Amino acid sequence: MPRKPSPAVRPQKTKTAALRSAAASPVPISFPIVGIGASAGGLEALEQFLRQVRPDSGMAFVIIQHLDPTRKGIMPELLQRATPMRVAQVRDRTHVRPNCVYVIPPNRDMALLQGTLHLLVPAAPRGLRLPIDSFFRSLAQDREDRSIAVILSGMGADGTLGLRAIKEKAGLVLVQDPATAKFDGMPRSAIDAGLADIVAPAEELPARIEGFLQRTPLLVRTGMELPEKTQGALEKAVLLLRGHTGHDFSFYKRNTLHRRIERRMGIHRVDTVAAYIRLLQGSPQELDLLFKELLIGVTNFFRDPEVWDQLLAEALPELIASRPAGHTLRAWVPGCSTGEEAYSLAIAFKEALAKVRPGSGTGLQIFATDLDRDAIDKARQGLYPEAIAADLTPERLQRGFVREERGYRVRHEIREMVIFASQNLIMDPPFTKLDLLSCRNLMIYLVPELQKKLIPLFHYSLTPGGLLLLGNAETANGFRPLFDPCAGKARLYRRREPVLRPEPIEFPTSFAHAMPLAPAGPPSPKPLPSLQTQADQLILQRFAPATVLVGEKGDILYISGRTGRYLEPAAGKANWNVFAMAREGLRHELASGFKKALQQDEPVLFCGLAVKADGGAHHLDLSIQRLTEPAALQGLVLIVFSETAAAVAASLPKAGKAGGRDLRTAELERELQQACAETQTIREEMQTSQEELRSANEELQSTNEELQSTNEELTTSKEEMQSLNEELQTVNNELQAKVDDLSRINNDMTNLLNSTSIATVFLDNDLQVRRFTTQATQIIKLIPGDVGRPITDLSTALAYPELVADALEVLRTLSTAEKSIATRDGRWFEVRILPYRTMDNRIDGVVITFTDITIAKTLEAELRGRQTDLENHVAAISTPSQRAPKALPAQKRASRERRPRSGETAAG
Repeated sequence: MPRKPSPAVRPQKTKTAALRSAAASPVPISFPIVGIGASAGGLEALEQFLRQVRPDSGMAFVIIQHLDPTRKGIMPELLQRATPMRVAQVRDRTHVRPNCVYVIPPNRDMALLQGTLHLLVPAAPRGLRLPIDSFFRSLAQDREDRSIAVILSGMGADGTLGLRAIKEKAGLVLVQDPATAKFDGMPRSAIDAGLADIVAPAEELPARIEGFLQRTPLLVRTGMELPEKTQGALEKAVLLLRGHTGHDFSFYKRNTLHRRIERRMGIHRVDTVAAYIRLLQGSPQELDLLFKELLIGVTNFFRDPEVWDQLLAEALPELIASRPAGHTLRAWVPGCSTGEEAYSLAIAFKEALAKVRPGSGTGLQIFATDLDRDAIDKARQGLYPEAIAADLTPERLQRGFVREERGYRVRHEIREMVIFASQNLIMDPPFTKLDLLSCRNLMIYLVPELQKKLIPLFHYSLTPGGLLLLGNAETANGFRPLFDPCAGKARLYRRREPVLRPEPIEFPTSFAHAMPLAPAGPPSPKPLPSLQTQADQLILQRFAPATVLVGEKGDILYISGRTGRYLEPAAGKANWNVFAMAREGLRHELASGFKKALQQDEPVLFCGLAVKADGGAHHLDLSIQRLTEPAALQGLVLIVFSETAAAVAASLPKAGKAGGRDLRTAELERELQQACAETQTIREEMQTSQEELRSANEELQSTNEELQSTNEELTTSKEEMQSLNEELQTVNNELQAKVDDLSRINNDMTNLLNSTSIATVFLDNDLQVRRFTTQATQIIKLIPGDVGRPITDLSTALAYPELVADALEVLRTLSTAEKSIATRDGRWFEVRILPYRTMDNRIDGVVITFTDITIAKTLEAELRGRQTDLENHVAAISTPSQRAPKALPAQKRASRERRPRSGETAAG
């Protein structure tokens, strides 16, 4: 009958075929599936992990390891020694079962779909494969918030991008403590990326997983309203976050907020929300972790490829063609996380520009912002792990990145296109005059009321014809007067000018007042202002001069009165600095006077200044003073604009009559004095700058010498490293040759032992099975998993109870023991026990050989039987032959009597 194909030659499917296959739809599973990624040094960590897993834990474990694609996998046999659970190598379309361990086969990628493991033919060449990332992503998509991923010892950064997908779905990420790992590359990469929920030695991770799974959902998936006490505790968590970070998360969707808090409770094994609030109150570190948890900074390069295909095919070429040559386009990417989205846009723009308008000088300036300062710092570095090669085509990888030792770094021309800044979209002013705004998968975490306020704000930020790109779960269809949807599947919208007058836009500074954390009660009646209050307000509005309170760098903190004649907002990005907003006629005096005011306590006065505004000239006196009291305002600067138009107009003619000079001469003298003062100020500043530059030059020279010395040391170290590298390569080649020799010798030894048909068992000094031949399984009940087990635990067909005693005697005396032993089924074996000697003449166990002598014993028995029969026959024959000599004399006498005598015969 035909044989079934072995696992090594079992036909596999490509990725497309595997994902389309749905012939067998297994029942949705409810038990946890734990994905474990390991590489170099992972065998020891996997054994430590599996030894601590209860056989009835109810979990399934899927192990993904970097294996040699040219060799047969023996990982299941090795791991079977560490756990009583069934360990199996995955075959295509394997249904996952609880209390089992599944191991990826060599030269295959693996994915999870509806609880079934599919094997995929690797698309990437050897050396660039990332099987751990691939499986973790499929695990996150299939199990969502019930996904669990573990990273153990290994080199490189495989698994880091897959962990991002796990975190995005609110799954659990556990990482082996790098101090306990043989190779800390993979654990360190996951920890540095801020993705690890639990960091512990490998043997402690199973207990942490079980503790996390034993939690009871308190906040989500209950379908019931939360008790008032629980709701109050959650609001306290939001208040603690706001006090610690300065950011208000009351705008987040309640379900998202609850799920993330409950996840942190599960990690800490906290049963009640009140207990977790107490933990937050006493742990600033936990507040930081919860803050990171709520930011959900998960992204990758060219996420949702179909969206980028539409941008490159239609949107970006049309946008570039609609702008004049040499124009610099402006784009904004809020919620950029670690920068993948912003850099993807820069690379896509380069590709579109090369097709539409090459060499035209058209550029793109991208403003990428995020709430997480740590994520912004990583984005500014532009250094990403090698795993990003799975998300980028080789052309884009070559065009946008430079290969380094630690991964890939963004090229200089791409990095210059992006400006990263920390920004709170809810509280900080937006960027304006934009041609493209990409806000993908950010608004889905915000309450609908806030989403309705952000869309008009985006419309305000875009120029006519600008593009708005949203995520797949977001839409602007409810704002048709503001945006027209573009053709295609992407959520891409084009800004339009509304026909009717739009409603007033609520800028971010007003969001906080419009969005209370909890439903407010009925408004309380406001008390009527007193007479004194009304009088003070009237005086301030009509008679008090315009005043501005600024910080040490000129940033406006408070405005009193109307300052529109003296200050105006600058075009472009919102800038609330008084120097940038000052009108012509005030800038020089304001700048010089501000510096003087910071150096003295007396106010700095400028009289008779002229400012052009509202189509005419306005005269004023400018007063600048640094405040020393009250304590709350200490260090701030007060700028007062006093209107003096009438006084100046009345005094100038009188001065002209008295001195015989006209108005023009007085104005010229004032400008000359101002110019002289400015020149003197500039001269003093230049002298100070020259001294500082001279000092800096000396420091730079000293630093340059140190750098030259360091460079020489590094050059020497580089040469030593190159020499060491060559030596290591030589040693590696020698070791590889020895490995090949050992493999060849091992094959020869295996064939030799099998060809002799002699059953052989190798035991160590503790009489534990080290190795055995195939023939030995017919005498002793041996399976591959018995390696490492004592010989006394195994069942044997030999009637040889003294086997262990004889083996110990051989180890003691170093002699050889030989016995003929029968089996219970009638076979006979010549059992020979001799010491196992190493090449350095060291005893390291015993060798037991079993030579089948059943035929010899059978022949011996037959020969003994025939010998017995012959002896009996000879005995039977020998009895009459012994009586014959006694009858012989009588016969002789008779013959003599019948024989005639000679004399008688002669006479007759």
